[in-house]
Amino acid sequence: MSQTNIKEMVDRYLNVSFSVETIAESLVKEQIGSDLTNDQHYTLRYINKVGSCTSTELAEVFDVKKSAITAIINRLWEKGLIQRTRDENDRRLVYLTLTEKGNELFTKTEERVHRLVESIIGGFEEKEILQFLETYEKLNDVLIQIKNDKVEE
Repeated sequence: MSQTNIKEMVDRYLNVSFSVETIAESLVKEQIGSDLTNDQHYTLRYINKVGSCTSTELAEVFDVKKSAITAIINRLWEKGLIQRTRDENDRRLVYLTLTEKGNELFTKTEERVHRLVESIIGGFEEKEILQFLETYEKLNDVLIQIKNDKVEE
């Protein structure tokens, strides 16, 4: 493959990646509403998925510093959306779970986000959707491998 073709592909990737990420985040934010930021929604989504986790686990999953997660957790706690429970055997460990209010808000916003995504993928054939998801998952695997290789250096 020529350097010109590679440069053109890199430019196309960067342009479409920026556009899709910007538009998608904006559309998701519209569905979430003013109750939550996108980061807060994704945090509630993760806690809902796993049931209970620590802030350290969240920092690792979202690949951010613990201080960033602490700020998100504090805001969610202030809104009454999550609860903190200390481990009885190790008081340093604090487990985060959704409160009833947090679960209700998450469910409401998640339904709106699902409808949005359904409207987006409705413009594609099932074969196209599956191919896209397989390619996107492969991209994710490649990115994870690159990230892991850099950590090992």
